[in-house]
Amino acid sequence: MWRFALNRLLQAIPVLLIVISATFLLVHSAPGGPFSADKAVPPEVIKALEAQYNLDQPLWQQYISYLGDVVQGDFGPSFKYSGRTVNELIAAGIPATAELALYAMLVALIIGVSAGVAAAMRPNTLQDYVPMSAAMLGICMPSFLLGPLLVLVFGIYLEWLPVSGWGDMPGDKIMPAITLGTGYAAYIARLSRGGMLEVLSQDYIRTARAKGLSEPVIIFKHAMRGGLIPVVAFLGPAFAGLLGGSFVVETIFQIPGLGRFYVQAAFNRDYTMILGMTIFFATLIILFNLLSDMLAIWLDPKLRQQARENN
Repeated sequence: MWRFALNRLLQAIPVLLIVISATFLLVHSAPGGPFSADKAVPPEVIKALEAQYNLDQPLWQQYISYLGDVVQGDFGPSFKYSGRTVNELIAAGIPATAELALYAMLVALIIGVSAGVAAAMRPNTLQDYVPMSAAMLGICMPSFLLGPLLVLVFGIYLEWLPVSGWGDMPGDKIMPAITLGTGYAAYIARLSRGGMLEVLSQDYIRTARAKGLSEPVIIFKHAMRGGLIPVVAFLGPAFAGLLGGSFVVETIFQIPGLGRFYVQAAFNRDYTMILGMTIFFATLIILFNLLSDMLAIWLDPKLRQQARENN
């Protein structure tokens, strides 16, 4: 297991290098600059600012210098938030974003696993068609449409929930979590159904039924461990996607997370902020993919054997 993890981490190094290089070239090739977006600035002031942030150096020197800082874990100063580093801004925004992603994942797991298992218990019946149709609708419903609909119905018409903010009240987190988690719940429902259908057709499940075990015992004790392995493999990229895909939801519900910094950095041409957050999210995706794969290997003996043979 540890050899597998080490190999995956070594493979992640060139991936991160490609991400850094591509992002660096893209942000520097965009028209304009970080100090010319808002208003006209005298040329001498722009030259002084560029010298302060080493933007007057050749591009390859900037790239080498930035790589050296990244290796040390330093994403550099923000061009738009004077006196603050990118590391400080990420640290300030990650708690709200991580909390939102956690609640959204709970929503996705509860709804998705329940719908998928219920559909697999009676395939090709109404109990199967209804949740799977709802799952397809959830996949097709973008968060920028679902969020305003929830605000309109539950926040404005019914006045049950607050329409924005991220305070200490539990109601503040319900609509953002549902908005962000619904699409992933739909994917989990379909994965759960497929995995459970495969497991429920195995010989040991038929043997358990022949012994007279009740259906709940068969489902929860014998079938779910193997049937939910596709869901476990999906959790890593899903959680990373929740962290990285929360920008729209954070903007709709005015949540003080990483999304606001990323969106503002794109408009402000804040090179270091764009680069730092891109690297941060790419690293999260790699790590969560690794953790989900390790968990799936731990649950499935066949995957453990494959991991041993490949390593």
